[in-house]
Amino acid sequence: MAFPQKHLSEGEIVEHHLRTHVKALLVPVAVLLVTGAAVGFGLGILPDDDTTGPTVGRWALVIVGVFVILYWSLRPFLTWLTTTFTVTNFRLITRAGIIRRTGRNIPLRRINDAAFEQGLLDRILRCGTLIVSAASEEGQIKLHDVPRVHSVQLRLSELVSEAHDASWSRDEAEPGGETDHP
Repeated sequence: MAFPQKHLSEGEIVEHHLRTHVKALLVPVAVLLVTGAAVGFGLGILPDDDTTGPTVGRWALVIVGVFVILYWSLRPFLTWLTTTFTVTNFRLITRAGIIRRTGRNIPLRRINDAAFEQGLLDRILRCGTLIVSAASEEGQIKLHDVPRVHSVQLRLSELVSEAHDASWSRDEAEPGGETDHP
């Protein structure tokens, strides 16, 4: 799914549009498989009651199974599906949320530093945490499980450098100060 063009400014180009790494779905998939197997096994060993139809125990087992799947499998999947990181030539855009959406736009010229962290599993899966330090009240933000974090960090650093260079040249050319990009 590409970033919607209607949310971009004139001349703005998407460099990276990413979701959280698929590793975030490993535990939810395991929970789904184990819960399905456990509910199936439980339904298989509970005695049949032909006279009254399904027993209370069967319904309770199914309801607990559905709750576990909804909370520990479907919710993390929807969170993964709705969390995106977008790097353009003007800004870093984060979007997250299933029902209540939150987003943040950080102009590249406000970013001071872009770094990344990777554990052993992250290195194997080629993902990691992108740490962006911005000149704002929030200071530093951490974007977890970013795919290809090394290349994203490298490109973001290049774009930040270009934005700072452009900002310096604009400040020198225009005595009134810098102009803002969205």
